[in-house]
Amino acid sequence: MYQTNEIFAKMPAATAASLFTHLSENEKELVKATVDSLAKQRNLRPVFVERKPKLERFAWMQEALGRPKNAAVAAHLLQIWLVGAHAKLLCDFLDALGIAHDENGTIEELPTAPDKAKLTTAVDAIFAQHDPSVVAVYLHAFQATDEHGWPSLEELLATDARLKL
Repeated sequence: MYQTNEIFAKMPAATAASLFTHLSENEKELVKATVDSLAKQRNLRPVFVERKPKLERFAWMQEALGRPKNAAVAAHLLQIWLVGAHAKLLCDFLDALGIAHDENGTIEELPTAPDKAKLTTAVDAIFAQHDPSVVAVYLHAFQATDEHGWPSLEELLATDARLKL
């Protein structure tokens, strides 16, 4: 099971750029605080990072968030991006599994793991409706939200080529 920082390290650059673009447009203060924190870790002034061209800044942030010490920040950014930009994906996945959720696709407590056949059907359904790279990131992030995760999902993440980051 990947940790959230490993998800950042392995996600496609285009997916990371989509994530950072969404956050830059909708969560300006969060992005500023994140850049400040990441820059200070590297003994850089935040303005040095802020002045980089957008794609270069995004690549720098992705690399920084891929470090183990930034796992908590990485988890927070993934959650905000997924709920803010991809709530329909979250809802579609949970609906396919018959799991109750709010309008944003969030749940209070992780239920017991579904059987592999039901999970495979749900995964196939969301791949048919959503960006495959976002689906892969979401399912890895979903698995990472719980210390133990779902064994059936862990098996799919390890064996389904579509879910490789």
